[in-house]
Formats: sequence, C-alpha cells, structure tokens
Amino acid sequence: MTAVPRQMTLGAFLWATGHHIAAWRHPKAHVTAGIDIDHYIQLARMAEAAKFDMIFCEDAAGLREANVGIASQTSRSIGFEPISLLSALAVQTSRIGLVSTASTSYNEPYGLARTFLSLDHLSGGRAGWNLVTSASPIEAANFGSTGLRPHADRYERAREFAEVVAELWRGKRDGASSHDGQSFSVRDPLDLPQSPQGAPVLVQAGASDIGRDLAARTADVVFTAAQTFEEAKAFYDDLKGRLAAYGREPDDIKIMPGVAPVVAETAAQAQEKYEALQELIPDDVGVALLSSYLSISDLGRYPIDGPLPELPPSEGMQSRQALVIEQSRRANLSIRQLARHFAGARGHWRIVGTAAQVADELQARFEGGAADGFNVMPSYFPGELDAFATLVVPELQRRGLFRKDYEGRTLRDHLGLKRPA
Repeated sequence: MTAVPRQMTLGAFLWATGHHIAAWRHPKAHVTAGIDIDHYIQLARMAEAAKFDMIFCEDAAGLREANVGIASQTSRSIGFEPISLLSALAVQTSRIGLVSTASTSYNEPYGLARTFLSLDHLSGGRAGWNLVTSASPIEAANFGSTGLRPHADRYERAREFAEVVAELWRGKRDGASSHDGQSFSVRDPLDLPQSPQGAPVLVQAGASDIGRDLAARTADVVFTAAQTFEEAKAFYDDLKGRLAAYGREPDDIKIMPGVAPVVAETAAQAQEKYEALQELIPDDVGVALLSSYLSISDLGRYPIDGPLPELPPSEGMQSRQALVIEQSRRANLSIRQLARHFAGARGHWRIVGTAAQVADELQARFEGGAADGFNVMPSYFPGELDAFATLVVPELQRRGLFRKDYEGRTLRDHLGLKRPA
C-alpha cells in the first residue's frame, strides 16, 4: 500500500477587520465587521471552499489595548462573543472546524465543558476549544479580581481546569466524573452524550516553559509565534520531545505557527500592498500596541528612535515578551521600527510575495520539521483571505501539500488526530 504523503493543516484566524493594526483604515476593509454576521458567514464559507481545517475566533473578556487611540481601539474591541458566533456559523457551514478561545481564569469547568460539547453536537463534531489563561489586567478588572494572578498560579489553575473538562467530555455516568481538587469541585456528569468526534479538539498557545508542559499534557493543537526557522524548529522539537513523558506520540499533537501573508500576482504588487498597510499605522498607535504586549505602561516616554529599554520579567504574556525583545536585539531595531513591524502581525511571522514565494516559505518550514501546518492571519478581510485562498491554496494543492477535498466529517478527521479513548 502506498503511503499517503504528509499534508499540512491550515487554520483561518478570523478577526473582524483583519490582523494588521491598521486594517480598519484600509479602503477595502469592512469597518463594522465585528458585528456583521453576514461578514463572518462570508469568511467561513470562503475558508471552507478552500478546504481549510478550521476557522479560529480569538477572544478577550475586556477591551483591547485600552491605551490605544479611540478609533483603533474600537475597531479591534467590538465583536461577538465567539462561541455564540461559531454556533451561528455552524449552521451556515458543513465541514470546516470551529475553534474558539475561552479562558480558564474567568470560567468554570462544568459550564465551559457543556458549552463546547453543545457546539460540537450542533456542528456534527467540528468544535475546538482554545485554552488560554488570560494575561491582561484589563480582563482581570472585569471579574472582581484584585489584579492579574501570577503566571504560575494561572497555569496551575489551567492544568486542573483542563483535567476536569477532559473528565466531563469522556462522558462517564458511573460517578467517575466527580472531581474534588484544589480549585474546582464537580459532582455530576454532563447532560449530553459523548462528542461525535470523541471530544472537542483542545488547542493551546502558551509558549513559556510551564505553558509547553501544559500543552504536552493536554493539547491536540498548539498555536505559536516564531519569526525565524530556527525559532520555529526549536519550539517544535522541544514540544514534541515533551510528549513521551505523558505517554503520547509525536503525531498526537499538531503545531501550527501563525503566519501573516501578503500575497499578490507579482512580488512588486505584494510589496506595494504591504507598504500601503504599513503607512496606515500612526506611531503612537504602534507604540501603544507594543507597550500592551510587553506589559509596560510608559514605553512612550523613551526616545522613539532609540533602542528598546531593558525590561523586567512580565506576569503577562512572557513568551511573547521574550520573542519581541529578542527580535529587537537581533535586528537592532529602534522602538519606532519595532512598533511598526510588530503592529503588522503582533509578533507573528510575515511573508510578502507571490503565491509561489509564499508556498516556498511554508513548504520549507513544513518539510523542515518546524511546523505541522499554519494558522493563517490575513492582514485585512475579506481581501487578504480571498487572496490566500485563490492564489496560495491552489499552489499548495499542486505541490501535494494540502488537500483538494475533505475526506472526513469532523475536525479530528481533518487534522488526522486520534479519537480519544
């Protein structure tokens, strides 16, 4: 029997107007996208027609970048609660996976397990939960908290949270679902049968050491950020190497780095598209966005054309802070240069070029053992998702790197993941 060639996974990361900080200012962007269900239906169907494995909706329980200018902040903050949105999209699509963020810091396991299992049944086995611990003090202030929990405490809660959810999703009716732990007590099983795919897919994105351990223990899919091949390869090898300690195999987890492509028929056209987007970024907005990810409130007081100052360790997104600092030192970037670069994709890998050039870069990381697939982050919607779907996807299919049609019905089928015992 001829072995089936390994193929990459693709996710479409949906975010209102787009992932570029200035996407809402693009002349072809849909400024009120965050509250337009027809817009999201269009994007979901576009991704499904291109045979993407999943669409992904990120979430935060509070306004984003509260120190950014009003217009920019509003364009990135207004949007539907994502599980409600995906429930609506479930009946407008038939095959594509539906993945949403939900926080272990501001939810309870029983309610969250029930919500995602309901989405899974509504969609015929296409749901996935992106587990996050929430790193923003803005979110913490919305839940009666005295402040952001320490990083280690958030992950310890997340570990137990994921354990309880997995127990509930296993659907045992003999009392084995009861749990009495440090943070949670749960008595009853869920009032739903087991998932059509065994259990909703569990996605995680933590890249700190404790985050990688949690992913190795619990995750089916890991989203990550890496600028260089070497960074991506090191993360991939490290995480895959941790799986054996939890009785797991390398293929039990799919690692999907984020990628922000700007693609056009010619390289010159792609570069022109990218530069036009970059010109839409006001310096104060770029610096404010960078400040929020670095968990520093006064970055604006430093000379904008000077280097990034030495920063203390953060209780926020530690891995993202380390990535940004390393990038600034490696390329000797000023605060202005770093802010403008970061604002385009929030620290994720960016590729600008033709379909063949973008496919070359993706293929190199995929075949080089640095990725199992990619979480595609279009700069603005719907234009850049359409460009990727109509230009890059056919090129990947021509090379035998991506499916031409769905072969299964569930998200686990698409990803090639085992059904949980």
